Amino acid sequence: MSGHQGTLSTLDLLTAGELTVVGQVREASNAVLFCSVAHEGERVDCVYKPVAGERPLWDFPDGTLAQREVAAFELSEATGWGLVPPTVLRDGPYGEGMVQLWVEPDPAARLLALVEDDQAGEGWKAVGPAQIAEDRTALLVHADTPELRRLAVLDAVINNGDRKGGHLLPAPDGRLYGIDHGVSFHVEDKLRTLLWGWAGEDLTDEAVTVLTRLDALLAPGTPLAERLGKLLTAAEVAALRERVAGLRGTGRHPVPSGRWPAIPWPPV
Repeated sequence: MSGHQGTLSTLDLLTAGELTVVGQVREASNAVLFCSVAHEGERVDCVYKPVAGERPLWDFPDGTLAQREVAAFELSEATGWGLVPPTVLRDGPYGEGMVQLWVEPDPAARLLALVEDDQAGEGWKAVGPAQIAEDRTALLVHADTPELRRLAVLDAVINNGDRKGGHLLPAPDGRLYGIDHGVSFHVEDKLRTLLWGWAGEDLTDEAVTVLTRLDALLAPGTPLAERLGKLLTAAEVAALRERVAGLRGTGRHPVPSGRWPAIPWPPV
């Protein structure tokens, strides 16, 4: 993150500030522009993903990825966990798009690893075997932290179809952020993630409390439901309510359905 926080909130700055394109994130599958946004003497770095730069997908309506990114931020804020950087939908140099606060990850943080053993080891959770050579496999593991576990719950709620390793941003201040939620909120089960380490385990008491609160916040006619209704279809909002109710009902982290690849590709 750059710039400073003054009297303007980050959301106000992202919404009202002058957006200046600085460069492009080349490895992204859709148009991702690195920008600065400035207003009333304040400035931060941000990411701008114009709707015009979205590639069509066979299973998602065209031109809806930016709205889904904003909806993921709304859900993250409703949990109180703050796992998605501030994100808004606004006009920009290339038309309407998603604008999100830039988070510079801590290069020393390790959230994923490959271990040549059949056990994850203390402080880690096993995802599954990974082919690292023609005749050699290793165990893919992720860190066993409260922050990652919260993100696994959020991903289950929003039905995230693309939780790759590169979408995990551990910030230098110790906070964890998840990014790239454009393929979320589908009405069908699309959960694809590297965070399967808690699959089938009981949800934490904290997660159950948060899901209970979400259930109330998502009721028809509530402010959150109204905001989401402008970003998602009615069927997608209804499916979101059903996922929250389902997680509360089972009290467990979901397991791979078997009807859809459980791990995104490429995984990182």
